[in-house]
Amino acid sequence: MRPPLWTCRRCGRPFANRNQSHSCGRVPLAAHFKGRPPRIRALFDALFAAARAFGPVTLAPARTRIGLQSRMIFAAAVPLADALRGHLVLTRCVKHRTFFRVDSLGPRCFVHHFRLGTPADIDAGFRRHLAAACAVGRQEHLE
Repeated sequence: MRPPLWTCRRCGRPFANRNQSHSCGRVPLAAHFKGRPPRIRALFDALFAAARAFGPVTLAPARTRIGLQSRMIFAAAVPLADALRGHLVLTRCVKHRTFFRVDSLGPRCFVHHFRLGTPADIDAGFRRHLAAACAVGRQEHLE
């Protein structure tokens, strides 16, 4: 059983860790898509729908990215003019054609940076890794 989420009194955002360092700035989701083609919003919506297929997910838009969160942020996306750039947090290093870099942040924390150009990039392999990232967001790896 995980402890309840801590909620920042200033911005109302929930966190898995008490007094989590963050910027309290709230950015409307639409601001991330201003000046971007509608297909980029549709691509983001496809990513969000794919994540929600694995359980409850909320959006945490910030100044520099849109976080996907369950207990903790397990993925993020940045809309570009021609693609979505982002990352998934996983407990092991994996491969997929959309991953262009993997950063190791510890023995069980690997940040997989991706670039999605079309909804077809959210294929079965990507969904499998997204499911694993959603489990990380729920902190199942700590059980």
